[in-house]
Amino acid sequence: MRIPSHDNGFTHPHASEITPRATYENRRTLLRQLAAGAGGAALAVWAGRAALAADGALVAPPGKLAPLPARASAVPGAMTMEKLTDYQDATTYNNFYEFGTDKGDPVRNAATLKTRPWTVAVEGLVNKPRSFDIDELLKLSPQEERIYRLRCVEGWSMVIPWVGYSLAELIRRVEPQGSAKYVEFVTLADKPTMPGVNSRVLDWPYTEGLRMDEALHPLTLLAFGMYGEVLPNQNGAPVRIVVPWKYGFKSAKSIVKIRFVEKEPGTAWNKAAKNEYGFYSNVNPDVDHPRWSQATERRIGEGGLFAKRRKTLPFNGYEAQVGQLYAGMDLKKFY
Repeated sequence: MRIPSHDNGFTHPHASEITPRATYENRRTLLRQLAAGAGGAALAVWAGRAALAADGALVAPPGKLAPLPARASAVPGAMTMEKLTDYQDATTYNNFYEFGTDKGDPVRNAATLKTRPWTVAVEGLVNKPRSFDIDELLKLSPQEERIYRLRCVEGWSMVIPWVGYSLAELIRRVEPQGSAKYVEFVTLADKPTMPGVNSRVLDWPYTEGLRMDEALHPLTLLAFGMYGEVLPNQNGAPVRIVVPWKYGFKSAKSIVKIRFVEKEPGTAWNKAAKNEYGFYSNVNPDVDHPRWSQATERRIGEGGLFAKRRKTLPFNGYEAQVGQLYAGMDLKKFY
């Protein structure tokens, strides 16, 4: 099902600057050559990031929705070179319980979501509480393309090119107070446009949360697009967060409120099944879900249900960037 671009209402003054597919493939080849060169891994990574940042985004848009141009990110760890998940798979195989519990329900039902007008209220322990219109958020900081691994707690994974900027850019502008230790995200729960909200599967609205240092980490993304275009409704339009080292349910979709609080906030899945879904929910192959192993994962688009499974990496492969956030913590207790 195609969701027309006017349903999202996004436009961008530089829409004609999208990088063509040929350039995208050439750039990926260049990075592979750099990584294999004799200059050493550190030099290769540095050179690769410099080349990307100088030459723009990697991913040509699929032409489904309004383009959202962005430049390749220079944030360490933000540009995995793994094969991208096909756009069709990433937009039709989703968990978004507000539109139903089946993987195909969001794409079938999300056309009812109205993403304009849209505001995000920022409140709580901040010196400058305010509401942001979606256009203000889009212009708050330059848009970056980031290619992240996505690992679902259910044991499947994807590789998705997101468009957005570090959540820290927004946080700095509202000036959190010293007593603010956590950030809570509240998502839309609109019964007329979200049929799943009429069910009792979760305590609506869907809420999520991060510790302040997690929210401020450069990899934590405030996302407005994917694959070079605005977010499809079923993927969390018009604004969501993406936290690549945590299981996917931590990345709240269709956000309407961001609260800064002193105490750890209750989150949707933690409230629904505390013994299964911890507050931190960092990807950890050594801590199984009570009903299945987390040691391996199935990459969507790689041979179906019977394809060879991949080994899951600690922190979803982002340990070098975020492991220090949890130094001294018992990650089996604080799961």
